[in-house]
Amino acid sequence: MNPHASSLRAEANRRHILDVGLTELLRAPDASMNQIALAAGVARRTVYGHFPSREALVAAIIGEAIEAVEQAHAVGREGVADPAEALARSLLAVWEVVDRYRLLLSLAQQSLTMKGIRDRLGAVHEAGTGLIRRALEEGTFTSPLPAEGLRYVLEGVLFSVMEATNNGHVQPEEAGRATTVTLLCAAGMPYESAAELVARILDR
Repeated sequence: MNPHASSLRAEANRRHILDVGLTELLRAPDASMNQIALAAGVARRTVYGHFPSREALVAAIIGEAIEAVEQAHAVGREGVADPAEALARSLLAVWEVVDRYRLLLSLAQQSLTMKGIRDRLGAVHEAGTGLIRRALEEGTFTSPLPAEGLRYVLEGVLFSVMEATNNGHVQPEEAGRATTVTLLCAAGMPYESAAELVARILDR
């Protein structure tokens, strides 16, 4: 077989396994590699040929989620001068990605330490911290915490809302709006201003 064709086939198989793996893990977070292989219509050895363990498969899926978060964050804030609006837009864009993967949060915490996840989101954190710092300097946000510390708080709130949504305490269809308003308020923005800003963005 042509080496190039073989490489394309291998990549197509890997992509298929990742897509099916995500679907199966969202459906049943305890799904085994055997179940994923069966759902993908491939031999078990094919799955293990691409991912030597279930943890490796989960880590690859989470890695794709992190890349999608980075892209959404960048697109959301692009061309927006006001730091609070840029942060709100990036959070709304990120939630759309997070909403797809949030049921895998517990798996992510098992396969990757929270420090590992934070390390892989370095570009997002740097950009987010810069927006928070500017909003604090301009007085749009008010907090006794420095920008980096406040970013940790907001990240913790985001993960908590993901878990609350998974457990049925927050309605998924309202989670993006509610989470963004909550994060802006946690940064020290008055509720009315935060709600108005998010409504203006979503209603455009």
